[in-house]
Amino acid sequence: MIYEKALESLRLQRGDALQLARRAIAAEPELVAARLLEAYLLAYSRDMRDFETAGWAFARLAGLPMREHERAHTAALAAVIDGDVARASHIHDAILAEAPDDTLALWAAQTMDYFLGNAESLRERSGRVLARSSLRQAGYHMMLSLHAFGLGECGDYAAAESAALRALELEPDDVRAEHALLHVFEMQGRAAEGVRRLEFHEERLGTINHLAWHLALFHLQLDLPEEALAVYDARLRLDTLPELIDASALLWRLGLAGADIGERFTPLAVRWAQHAEDAFCAFNDVHAMMAFAGAERWDWAQRLLAAQERRLANAQGANHDMTRLVGYPACRALAAFGRGDFRSAESLLRALPPVAHRMGGSHAQRDVLMLTRAAAATRRTRFAQGDLHASFVPERLAAA
Repeated sequence: MIYEKALESLRLQRGDALQLARRAIAAEPELVAARLLEAYLLAYSRDMRDFETAGWAFARLAGLPMREHERAHTAALAAVIDGDVARASHIHDAILAEAPDDTLALWAAQTMDYFLGNAESLRERSGRVLARSSLRQAGYHMMLSLHAFGLGECGDYAAAESAALRALELEPDDVRAEHALLHVFEMQGRAAEGVRRLEFHEERLGTINHLAWHLALFHLQLDLPEEALAVYDARLRLDTLPELIDASALLWRLGLAGADIGERFTPLAVRWAQHAEDAFCAFNDVHAMMAFAGAERWDWAQRLLAAQERRLANAQGANHDMTRLVGYPACRALAAFGRGDFRSAESLLRALPPVAHRMGGSHAQRDVLMLTRAAAATRRTRFAQGDLHASFVPERLAAA
C-alpha cells in the first residue's frame, strides 16, 4: 500500500513522504489518511509556499467520511492553518492520550515544538508516549529517536545517546536517530567521533544534506576549515529551504572562523532572494540575512528588514513575537556585522531576551548567534585599537 510507504518514509525521515502521500491520493482519492499526511507535511513546513498550499490540501478533506481520530487530526490542521499553534498542540496531545501509537500526531506535535524551540515539551511528550508504548508497535524506533532529540536539547546527553542507539538497534535506517546522536557529539565536542561515524556509515546514509552539514561542523570543530569547505562544495545542495538554511549557517560559521570562502555567498544569496519578503518564519529570516550580508547584497537585506517591519505591524500568529523579540534584532545585527559595524552587532545580539531560543531550531543551529556576538566583540576591540582590517574575515574563532 502506497500510504504505508509514505508513513514509513516519515518515520525513517528518508525519501519523499510528500510525493508518496500524493501517489497514495492518486491511487485512492478518498483515502483520508493520505490526504491528512499531505496536508500535515505542507502545513508543518518552514516554507511559506508549502504552507499556502496546505490550505488547498486541507480544503480537499471537506466532505470525506472520517472516523473520530481523523476528525481530531483535521481540527489540529485547521488550528495550525489559522495560526493557533497552542490549540493544535493541545489537540495533538489529546490524540496521543487516546492513541500513543499515532506517530503522525507525535511527529506533528514534536515538529511544531522544534520550530518554537520548546525543548522541554519535546522531551516530556515523547517520554509520555514511550511510557505507554511497547517494542511491538509500528514506529517505536521513531518514538525513541524523537525522545533522544528532546533529551539532547534539554542537555541530558547520556540519556539521549542511549535512546538514539537503541532506536538504531531496532531500525538501522532511522535517520532521525542518527541525527539525534550527531547532536550529542556536537554538543559534547566529540567531533572526531562524529566524523568517523558519518564516514563509516556514508554508504548506508547516502547524501543527506543535513548530515553533511554536521560533518562540516565536525571538521570545523577540529580546526579543519578546508575540509568543511570541501563538504560544502561537494555535498550541500541549494534546492530546498532547509538546504539553504544549512548552507547559510555553514558559510557564516566558516567566515567567522577566518576561512577563505571566496564568492560562495553570492549564488546562495541569489537562491535566498525569492524568500527575502516572506517574513514567514524568524528562523528563515536570520539565515537569509546571513546570505545577504555575506554576499553584501544590501538591497535584498533591506527588503527582508522591510518585510519584517510589515510583519510586526500585524500582531497575529506565533511568528509575530519571535520576529519582534529575536528575528528582527538578530537580522539587524547580522546586517551590521556584514557592514563592519561590530559595535551595533554586538549590542543588538547582547540584548536578545532569554526567550531567544524560542526562535526555533536546535542548540547547534542557534549557536551561530552566540559565535557572531563573540566575533563582533573581538573585532570591535580591534577597531578601537586602530586595526581597520576588512569586515568579515579577520580572525579565527573556535567553532565550538
